[in-house]
Formats: sequence, C-alpha cells, structure tokens
Amino acid sequence: MTAGTGGNGAARRARASADVDVLVAGAGPVGAVAATALARAGVSVMLVEAGAECHEDLRASTFHPPTLEMLEALDLLSPLLAQGLKAPVYQYRVRATGEVLAFDLSELADITPFPFRLQCEQWKLARLATARLGDRVHFARRVVHFAQDADGVTVHLEAPTEIEQVRARFLVAADGANSLIRKWLDVPFEGFTYPEKFVTLSTEWPLEAHFEELAYVNYVSDPEWWHVLLRVPSVWRVLVAADDATPDAELLSDATRARVFDRLIGNPEVETRHRTIYRVHQRVAARFDHGRVLLVGDAAHLNNPLGGLGMNSGIHDAMNLAGKLVAILQEGADAATLLPRFGRQRRAVTRSFIQEQTKKNKAMIEASEDARRSVFAEMAGVLKDPDRRRAYMHRQAMFASLEEADAIA
Repeated sequence: MTAGTGGNGAARRARASADVDVLVAGAGPVGAVAATALARAGVSVMLVEAGAECHEDLRASTFHPPTLEMLEALDLLSPLLAQGLKAPVYQYRVRATGEVLAFDLSELADITPFPFRLQCEQWKLARLATARLGDRVHFARRVVHFAQDADGVTVHLEAPTEIEQVRARFLVAADGANSLIRKWLDVPFEGFTYPEKFVTLSTEWPLEAHFEELAYVNYVSDPEWWHVLLRVPSVWRVLVAADDATPDAELLSDATRARVFDRLIGNPEVETRHRTIYRVHQRVAARFDHGRVLLVGDAAHLNNPLGGLGMNSGIHDAMNLAGKLVAILQEGADAATLLPRFGRQRRAVTRSFIQEQTKKNKAMIEASEDARRSVFAEMAGVLKDPDRRRAYMHRQAMFASLEEADAIA
C-alpha cells in the first residue's frame, strides 16, 4: 500500500533507513501514551508532532477509572493526580424542576483503586508524557507522505526547513480528527456531523455557590437549553449547543457570554478565561488496521463529548495496540494475526459502546419534556436498585467496554 504527495518525489534524508521500530504521529494524549507504553517496554519509538509544542486543548478533561489504572502502569498517574480534581460523583440534573440524580463511583472501590473520575485538562497529560519521552519527541514535524512495504513504512515529515525521511517498522496515526494519514489511506470515515456547534465558556466564577450540592461533573437536561457544567482545577467549563448558522464571531462575543451566564445564574457580568467553538461528529473509520499503519484515537473515531468517553477510548486504543506491537517486536508474535485483532477489538467497542452511549447521553439531556420524564423515571429506578446502579456505573466507567474488547478474538 502506498500513499504520497505530489512533487518530484525526492525527499532529503535527515535520518538513516530503518531508524525506529515505531513512529507515532501526533503528540496529543493518545499518541503520547502510545509512545510512552512502547518506550517503557524497550521499543525504539519516535513521536512526531506538527505543532511547536503540545497544543493546550481544552476539550477533554475527564479521565475514567480504567484509564487511571493504565496511567499508573506507565508511572504517569501520580503527577497527574496532583494536577487534577477527584470526582467520585457525577450528576444528571433537570433544569426545569431542579431534580438531581447522583451516581457515586466510590461504590466500585472493590474493583478499582481509583473509584472516581479525574478532572484534569488533557494537555497536562500530553506535556507530562512528552517531557518523560525526552529526545524521542520531535516537534514541528508533520507526516505528509508514507509508503509501506513488506518490511516497514517509509515516512516523510515536513520539518521547518526541509522534508525529512524516517524508516519505521510500523506507523501509528494519532494525528487527530483531520488525520492526514487516514485520508491518505482513503479509508471511509463513516457517520455524521451534528447540525450544531458546541461552545465552551470557561470561568473562575464560583458556580457552586448558585446550585445546591453541585458536583464536579453535571449534565443538565432541558429540551430548549441543555448544558454541561464541568469543573477542572482552575475553572468551571460551561458547554452549550448553538445553531450551526450562527457566525463564530457572534458565538465568541461578549453578548453571547452575557446571555449564557444570565440564563445560567442570572448574572450577565461573569467573566471568562477561554471561549472555544468546535464541531461535533459521530464517525468511525471503516478499518483501524491497515497493514503496518494503524489508526488510534480521533484519527479512528469521533463522538460527542457527553460522558467523557472520547479521549479515554483513544487511550484504550493506544494501550491495546502498544501491547500487541511489543509482542510482535520483542516476542516474535504474528503481526498478521495481532494487528487485525487490535482493529476488530477497538472498532467493535467503539461502535457498540462509545458511539451508542454518547448518542444516548445527548438524547437524554436534550429530550422533550415527555421523553425526559420517562428517561429520568427509568434512571431514578436504576439509582434506587443496587444491582442495576452498580451495573450502570460499571458500564459508564468504561470497564465493560474493555471486557468486551478482550473477549473478541
């Protein structure tokens, strides 16, 4: 399989052929975790990032318990815990009635040492991991061309002053939603894009003073104005939906900020530290494994952020794949068997759990009044029943998806 760009095809060689076992493209949390797992196992790995540093992305901020277990195994958890907030309780709230359904992950303490969500911005993990990787990380390097053969992948990188060429045995694409590697593979990215924009406003204002027993993670249901309130160490993040036709400049304006906080707490004067707009997709690549080129994270799948499943599932991709690459490179395991298994496992759970659960989460908080009453009556029943409540949290915390993946041959 070959992929390439136009031009004369001549690439300047900055490195010798057969440079590394694995080249990971993209130094976000998923790529950084993949590279860390490989490096700790003794695999020769190179991590490249198009930006000059790890991007300070404010989207993902929730780490689920099994992800925390993975980070502990990589010796990344302790410093991350020091930078985050432990959130054992998450709430579903009804804006019109004030009804609150609170789920407490502390009940799962018998199956995990981390029975809580960690609220911490994703860029903190990326920067922590890349700092640990040292000279294995190369910033200002964007994959623009690759060609694979029976023995490896030749990768061309756009550097500040030249095109560099690197030879790797495997290429891992963790280069995000707009993955150039996925596009060169010409793999269908199946699904849809929501006909609305998501707007996140971050503020230091003490929102907890305006709501009784507000948790760090809150999903607020309303058919006309659903929203999400998430706490990270420095700010509250308020996520709302907006009409796709509204110009970005208007959504980022002081007028919009004033309307949001007036509606939320009756105070249009609340100041913000960040204002961000992004499009939301539900998409899954038709295949994650392509010979010696593998897709992980947003390069492989996208979903709405309700439930905090996207980044976590990407990290689960990374750990699944890293384990298989270590077995191939160090134990002589069969790549033709293990890599398709990676693809089957992670694509299956992405479709059966990540995609379906995030769709359900969105449908629940934006449901009509009649539908909302039915859904919340069902959820209240789950909350009151110890067995159903535990099963629900086991699934929401992503333990079930990992178990499902492991069961796939």
